[in-house]
Amino acid sequence: MKPPWPRLLELAQAEVEATLRELPRPLQAPARKLPIVYEPRPSRELIEDGLDPDILGLFVGEPRAHEADGTGGLPPQIILFLENLWDFSERDEEIYLDEVHTTLMHELGHYLGLDEDDLEERGLD
Repeated sequence: MKPPWPRLLELAQAEVEATLRELPRPLQAPARKLPIVYEPRPSRELIEDGLDPDILGLFVGEPRAHEADGTGGLPPQIILFLENLWDFSERDEEIYLDEVHTTLMHELGHYLGLDEDDLEERGLD
């Protein structure tokens, strides 16, 4: 059974805030400027563009390095797909919070310019 959307959102927002507080101080300010969007699941358009319907999170836009040099395109943001995270966590709140944390850190890694191999080396795959 899925908790109502307000509960999934409340849990995710609390975990995001806790995760941001735990970041090294030099990363906190840039990470807090990065919009975090909460969606139940990816839209039909995202799936038609090739995203896995079960995706947990997504970083869109240009990494932080491109913002600083003015070569950026789309404004960066992170999207967390809360119902997918809930399903992935097998409907366990503790696992859900851990997955929100891990997914946020993974997407923040992309914002900071890390690729999938870099993230895997850090246990954020």
